[in-house]
Amino acid sequence: MGEPSEEEKTQVFDITSLDTYDLLALFINVLCAQAWQHLGLRVKPGTDKTEEDLERARTAIDCLSFMVEKLKPRLTEEETMRLTSVTADLKTNFARVSLKK
Repeated sequence: MGEPSEEEKTQVFDITSLDTYDLLALFINVLCAQAWQHLGLRVKPGTDKTEEDLERARTAIDCLSFMVEKLKPRLTEEETMRLTSVTADLKTNFARVSLKK
């Protein structure tokens, strides 16, 4: 298989065509990445800097927790354990970072 054509490279993916549960999984991954960045524990993409914004981190973590709870009935045991662990890690790190203030 060769390189993608210019047209293929510029095609826009319509996320509204995704199933609701696939969208939630995508949003969970995005919120997780954002939470780590807002905690100042990951470098912001496109920069070599970390930025701490605990209000945004809290919002991302709260939304993540809510979505994980909504998805639990549809998740495998392994997926539930993974997402519960990630959420717990974020909450623990939020508490740790908040105590430094």
